[in-house]
Amino acid sequence: MAIRLYYITDRHLFPGDDAEQERRLLEKIAECATAGVDWIQLREKDLGARALEQLAHRAMAALGSSSHTRLLINSRTDIALASGAHGVHLPANDLPASEVRAVFARAGIGSPVIGVSAHSIAQIASAEAHGADFAVFAPVFEKAGVVSRDGLQQLRQACHRTETAQPAMPVLALGGITLENARQCVEAGAAGIAAIRLFQQNDAHAIVKKLRENV
Repeated sequence: MAIRLYYITDRHLFPGDDAEQERRLLEKIAECATAGVDWIQLREKDLGARALEQLAHRAMAALGSSSHTRLLINSRTDIALASGAHGVHLPANDLPASEVRAVFARAGIGSPVIGVSAHSIAQIASAEAHGADFAVFAPVFEKAGVVSRDGLQQLRQACHRTETAQPAMPVLALGGITLENARQCVEAGAAGIAAIRLFQQNDAHAIVKKLRENV
């Protein structure tokens, strides 16, 4: 099975003023969608609710109606519903995925995509028990420039945990992922990789092609 790919946005990494950063972000979202990235997390945590909802509407438009890429809103189930996004990504220790899924169900949406951040096997087990679609384990190699010395081993343990569900919930690797070390994550058991800079600072089509072919 091809590895799953997850682009996490950060418009502030683009040069320019606010308008230019947003323009380039929407271009990158469209680029990642046409390149075949599976999920995109709109993770612009500094935006207020109204600005984030407006950006989410633009991001959905950037995906295009025929795209198979799913857009998830970080943490804000209300904005995901208001913008027509495909689901949410829940930070660790946020609401359980089961409760969020119930909110979508009450709104008449039966199959939202729910991803969950996790930093331990216990958090992954909890996300799985509550019916999350996948978990993102971090940090594997580094976070904010700080090297994680045992992140790869922890990823391996998380991916080879005692399974209680069949098929097992996919676990993606996050934190300092590059083309050079992505294979190590998959060999450790990761179902895919999540990244900001890997997709945002490179041509997404080239990155996706290399990952699909070589990892």
